[in-house]
Amino acid sequence: MALLERVSTLIRANLNDLVDKAEDPEKMIKQVILDMQNQLMQVKTQVAISIADQHVLEKKQQEAEENERQWTSRAEIALDKNDEPLARAALERSMSYKQMAASFRQQVEDQKQQVENLKSSLLKLQQKLAEAQSKSDLLIAQHRRSRAMRNATNASSEINGESHGAAFDRMKTKVTHTEAAAQAAAELLNDDVTDKFAAMEKQEEIDRLLADLKAKRK
Repeated sequence: MALLERVSTLIRANLNDLVDKAEDPEKMIKQVILDMQNQLMQVKTQVAISIADQHVLEKKQQEAEENERQWTSRAEIALDKNDEPLARAALERSMSYKQMAASFRQQVEDQKQQVENLKSSLLKLQQKLAEAQSKSDLLIAQHRRSRAMRNATNASSEINGESHGAAFDRMKTKVTHTEAAAQAAAELLNDDVTDKFAAMEKQEEIDRLLADLKAKRK
């Protein structure tokens, strides 16, 4: 997702390099901090939305599972009343809800992964922002001293960035995130022969479930 990509770029940013290349280091570092704050608010909002979406999916999964149980129970009642056609119809409805529940279950797992990715990025960005805020004055001061030394001694090669670079290398973090893979269901258009076999297999499954119900009542 684009939001995570932008956050990842900010987290990986080497503030020392940015300050060193900027014509106005103070303006640049303030802009970086502002960008981090804006992205932080967006990530917080997206985390809340993703968690809410996860709850909705979990509720739909539970509803589908409950409907599956209800229609199985209705099939048993119909069989007790010797209404086999009605029992078969109830079992067919139960199978439909079972498939629906499985689909929601997978979506819930995918959503949980997305939430974890967002939370991880949020934490890393918060850490990066805190470091940038606490060291912004130091970054600018070091940059000014570096320029003064280069102008005074014309020995930029002596300023190899080792001491300064070490101060900012600690600010570098590796971010790993996996974009929530968007789940899309593709419908296959089967020919007549495939449809007939699918219908036959479905009826065989209903026959098996019906036989199981009958066996339980003997």
